[in-house]
Amino acid sequence: MNRPGQPPDGPPDNPGDGPSGSDDDYGYVFDDSFVRAASIQEYSASERGAAEHAPAVRDRPPLAAERTGPRLTRQVLVLAALLTVAFLVAVYLGISPPGQTQSGPPPRPARMSLVPLAPAQAVRPADPDRPFDATPAAQYATGAAGINLPGAHATPHFDEGQVIAALSTAKEYLVHSSLSPEVLAGREERAVRLLVDPAQADQFDAALRRPAADGLHAATGWLVRLDPAHAVLAVPDIRVQGVLDYAETGPGTLEITTDHTFVYAVRPAADPEGDPSLMVVRRALRLSFDRDALRSRQLELLNSRTEAGPLACGTAASAHLRPLLAGEKAPAGRPPATDPYARESGGAVCGTLAEPRPAGSGGAGRRADASGGAGPSATAGDPGAVR
Repeated sequence: MNRPGQPPDGPPDNPGDGPSGSDDDYGYVFDDSFVRAASIQEYSASERGAAEHAPAVRDRPPLAAERTGPRLTRQVLVLAALLTVAFLVAVYLGISPPGQTQSGPPPRPARMSLVPLAPAQAVRPADPDRPFDATPAAQYATGAAGINLPGAHATPHFDEGQVIAALSTAKEYLVHSSLSPEVLAGREERAVRLLVDPAQADQFDAALRRPAADGLHAATGWLVRLDPAHAVLAVPDIRVQGVLDYAETGPGTLEITTDHTFVYAVRPAADPEGDPSLMVVRRALRLSFDRDALRSRQLELLNSRTEAGPLACGTAASAHLRPLLAGEKAPAGRPPATDPYARESGGAVCGTLAEPRPAGSGGAGRRADASGGAGPSATAGDPGAVR
């Protein structure tokens, strides 16, 4: 240990070599380390003259503090920066939408088709007060009550709770995409988009912003949407009937199939007093869930098939539905041609809308070919007949 007054680096090697040649304290060399180790420091002449009665000396911080002070400050700043970055990353991960990270292969593009059903006669007006009377829809449930879940049981790789979660998400998707007045009017689609697998979000957005009848980008494949300039709901009630089913298609995949008929009472958008008429839309969907999708309550749309009428054959129905209204007839002529060589196209398929039969008249589930077997571009359809 150094004696008081010794240089911090220890005494010189030959203390006797000092100016006096003696072995006393004055033999030490006052080098830079000795000066820096001094506990007091004399003010300069200019500093003493700047303040009257100033002390001749001032205290100095210990040498260790001088050496470590800037280093500790840098360490504190680096630590604070690291903590800030970690906090921002945690906040980002916390607010990111669920399901953004895909643990498996990306979902396949959803395939979709729409078959317009043209009426053989002029569209009949409905009773303004009881528009569903004298049709099979008179016995259908109203709204979400018509979308009933089947009994759920565990599958080999999914427990009962996971099956219920998949069925519930499928029902929620049907409710938002087929029964929401805002969605039907084309004013909102966010509630539907939030239920779609994020990996299919680009396809969904393209279909809503730039719809095309190419089997991949029809807005009406994702949801039911009326042309707001042409038709609006005449009454808020929507009649629904259909079935849901589920099956495990792999150790990590649960598939839900839905088949529902939705009956809407519509009227001309420009005439609030116009006669109502019925528009019938049958939607058959295949939905897929993996374990990540079950946790985030989102689904992958595999396939969507829609039959809707009364519509005119050749109507551009990829963006929205434009039903024929009370008193209107389908244009005469043959259905548009279908090009079997165009594999990327959904095809120009059209059908004939069967006349609605009163509830209880029998044969409501029968499908007839009014065209005499003219092929897929002119098949008859009864969208009220749930298979």
